[in-house]
Amino acid sequence: QDAYDGRDFIAFDVDTMTFTAADAAAQITKRKWEGENVAERRKHYLETTCVEWLRKYVSFGQAVLERKEPPTVRVSGKEAHGTLTLHCRAY
Repeated sequence: QDAYDGRDFIAFDVDTMTFTAADAAAQITKRKWEGENVAERRKHYLETTCVEWLRKYVSFGQAVLERKEPPTVRVSGKEAHGTLTLHCRAY
C-alpha cells in the first residue's frame, strides 16, 4: 500500500497484479502505472529485492537480536500511612 499525507492512496495486490485506487486522485496514478507495467516491477521488488534486503539487514543485527543479557533492574519503595509501596523498573 502507498499512502500520502497520512491517508491511503493506492494498494497493490501481488496475486492479481492489480492496483486499487483509494480515491479519484489515485485513479490517475493507477492508469499511469498500469500503462507503464509498474505491476511487474512492484511484484519483483516485493518478492525478490525486498526479501534479499531484509535478510541482509537482519543478518547485520543478528548478534544484537540473539544476545541474552539480564535486564538492568531498579527497585525503590515509599512508605506512607503504614503502607509500603514498591516500584520495580526493568530496562
